[in-house]
Amino acid sequence: MGPPGQVARAYTPSALPSVAARALAFVAILLGGLCGGLIGYAVTDLQCGTPEAAVQLDGDGRPVRGAAIPERDPNDAAGCRTLAAVGGLVGAAVGAGGVAIVSVLVLRAMAEWRKELEIDDDGDGDGDDLLTGKPPGPGTGRQ
Repeated sequence: MGPPGQVARAYTPSALPSVAARALAFVAILLGGLCGGLIGYAVTDLQCGTPEAAVQLDGDGRPVRGAAIPERDPNDAAGCRTLAAVGGLVGAAVGAGGVAIVSVLVLRAMAEWRKELEIDDDGDGDGDDLLTGKPPGPGTGRQ
């Protein structure tokens, strides 16, 4: 403990975004990863299959009447589950990475906006500089 009569440090404003904003960005990154993973899995799963699984088409490009749609191989002979899982992981990484980049840019913009707001105006509406208490002018470097 310090000597008696010593007070705690004065509050200094921080450019750090609020905890709620950072938590919301984290949740958005998780959600972006989840959506990217689902999309990657679905696209890969739809594209994967054996040549025997093709539907027979007539000359006009319509399915032949009475032709059976072959079932998927239950033993996964074509490796579709593995490919779909890899597609899901790649999609999750791309989705989460993209949302993370946007989240970082948004948080930085919020911090810069907050810093400018605190420096430019002290809240009394007269436009005085928050640090010096003087109106902006030629001496402050801002007009």
